[in-house]
Amino acid sequence: MARYIFITGGVVSSLGKGLASAALGALLQARGYSVRLRKLDPYLNVDPGTMSPFEHGEVFITDDGAETDLDLGHYERFTGVAARKTDSISSGRVYSNVLEKERRGDYLGKTIQVIPHVTNEIKDFLDIGGDEVDFMLCEIGGTVGDIEGLPFFEAIRQFGQDKPRGQCIYMHLTLLPYIKASGELKTKPTQHSVKELRSIGLAPDILVCRSEGPIPKKEREKLALFCNVRPDSVIAAQDLKSIYEAPLAYHREGMDQAVLDAFGIAPAPKPNLARWDDVADRIYNPEGEVKIAIVGKYIQLEDAYKSVVEALTHGGMANRVKVKIEWVDAETFDTEDATPHLQGYHAILVPGGFGERGTEGKIKAAQYAREHNVPYLGICLGMQMAVIEAARNVAGISEAGSEEFDHELGKKRFEPVVYHLKEWVQGNHKVQRQADDDKGGTMRLGAYDATLAEGSNVAKVYGGTHIEERHRHRYEVDIKYRDKLEAAGLRFSGMSPDGRLPEIVEWADHPWFIGVQFHPELKSKPFAPHPLFSDFVRAAIDTSRLV
Repeated sequence: MARYIFITGGVVSSLGKGLASAALGALLQARGYSVRLRKLDPYLNVDPGTMSPFEHGEVFITDDGAETDLDLGHYERFTGVAARKTDSISSGRVYSNVLEKERRGDYLGKTIQVIPHVTNEIKDFLDIGGDEVDFMLCEIGGTVGDIEGLPFFEAIRQFGQDKPRGQCIYMHLTLLPYIKASGELKTKPTQHSVKELRSIGLAPDILVCRSEGPIPKKEREKLALFCNVRPDSVIAAQDLKSIYEAPLAYHREGMDQAVLDAFGIAPAPKPNLARWDDVADRIYNPEGEVKIAIVGKYIQLEDAYKSVVEALTHGGMANRVKVKIEWVDAETFDTEDATPHLQGYHAILVPGGFGERGTEGKIKAAQYAREHNVPYLGICLGMQMAVIEAARNVAGISEAGSEEFDHELGKKRFEPVVYHLKEWVQGNHKVQRQADDDKGGTMRLGAYDATLAEGSNVAKVYGGTHIEERHRHRYEVDIKYRDKLEAAGLRFSGMSPDGRLPEIVEWADHPWFIGVQFHPELKSKPFAPHPLFSDFVRAAIDTSRLV
């Protein structure tokens, strides 16, 4: 039966609960334990799938097709454990489930209330898979005191009482602000945060305190005294140069030992941190640098492309180089020459996105990369823009465009080389969609197989001809244009097993130009970089030597 670790946050949001949870999971793995990490989000959206990237950052997709919080990406990258639908839940999903049960009559005529019906639904979610791992780490989104988070806090309080004594512990992550004028590190906000937590029946066993520098002994003792935790359970979480140093930094602070002590596990297995020593060495001791442009439309919030950024970092680690990422707003050259904006980069990446805004700039980025032999990786919309560029400028389809943009404006302007996907095969059954379907959860989501062409560049990159990658799209390149585009030199080098859906395109006569309909960044890890990103960075290194 799993031991549960509940991670909550206080004082302010965005302190790094997700990273702390992921790093702790990695440390427990290093001691030989099996782990699974979960995220409970208090917002009322059923999932983040319909949120703007500016609201919530990227949407992370699991193999089984769940649209989840970006923290699940951290969990996977640090532990290598593939997330599932059952690892993410929101208030919206909880209330939706409760109301569906009420309509079916599952509650036998009872008055439906937050306690016990909503809290029971949350506890049922927490119990899923409890017999599969040694430790279950559950992060509660938001901050203590948020009104929408109260049912989750009450549920984890009840859950701790329902389980045998010593099977659940609570970790609270807070901020220790530094007041520059007085030169003091302030503990009062953390004291108030713990007081708020205790007022709803939760007493933290471990305090993780974000700070710019070390926490002096005097402040540690003060926090331990006023927050009723042991001094060695006050863990400093200092700012780091790289997130991948977090497991080593938290181990130096004694986080994993504090957790094991809280559970009474002694003697504890010694950790093997060789994997993370190697990761840190590759991060901090690069043997070169490459400059890669990300041409996107959500660049004001870098979290919108979190997995892409991390996958590029992993590609750099695989090649022992530092990847210097520069953000280029695709709208900047929607109506002007892209050359002044893209000169000097060793590679260009065009990530996914939705809507017509900025797409002409992305098309020009693909054109620039093709004409100047600059390595290009197009992901999802980035692949579609590369196909439209090829259709317009090489294959002679001057009005080529995407049906998505026509749907958005409400009138037909383009010849749709990219069309709305109405039918595909998932497992042993056929999925059908219409343009006027609900937006939430109706895309082609999750892991799908693809078959790669023998002798293609992408087959060499993967080292085989069968792959499985994660998808999130409702528009697709139309197979009926394949012959015309291939005659122009754009090879359809990856297809769905039934041969109906293009998965990968490449210019055969280009040093490195690949577009993929899926999201390879979602499966990349620091200790197992995705082959596409490793080889993309290698190609960027080759280009840097020519400049």
